[in-house]
Amino acid sequence: MRRATWRRIVPVLLITLAAGAQAQRPGDPGRWDYQNSCASCHGARGRGDGPLLRHLVTPPSDLSMLAQRNGGVFPRERLVMLIDGRAAADIGPHGSREMPVWGSTYVERFTQAGGSPPLAEGAAHRRILDLVDHLERLQR
Repeated sequence: MRRATWRRIVPVLLITLAAGAQAQRPGDPGRWDYQNSCASCHGARGRGDGPLLRHLVTPPSDLSMLAQRNGGVFPRERLVMLIDGRAAADIGPHGSREMPVWGSTYVERFTQAGGSPPLAEGAAHRRILDLVDHLERLQR
């Protein structure tokens, strides 16, 4: 009886959480992730001036100048790969990069909440795409 109850509650809970999260971020879903996961290092406007700057070995990039530094073209695909981080060659057995591997983090959070691995991959990819969309809006 208990297992059957949990099997009904978990999907309802996931749907409720997802709906609540979408209600909190109507026009720019990537903004919420940026403010909660990236701004501490990269700054609220993406200029590399976050409050943790003085504690980092490598200064964070100015994310508001990505297109300008790339000949006026926003490097969307490169950012998706960088943020996901799971395919990066610069990550050794001890995690040599300072930026978290968000692809793994997002997948892990989704599966810990009861989501299946295939759905977790899709949800992680969507979050990363939303974050990249937000970064594109930060360009100056």
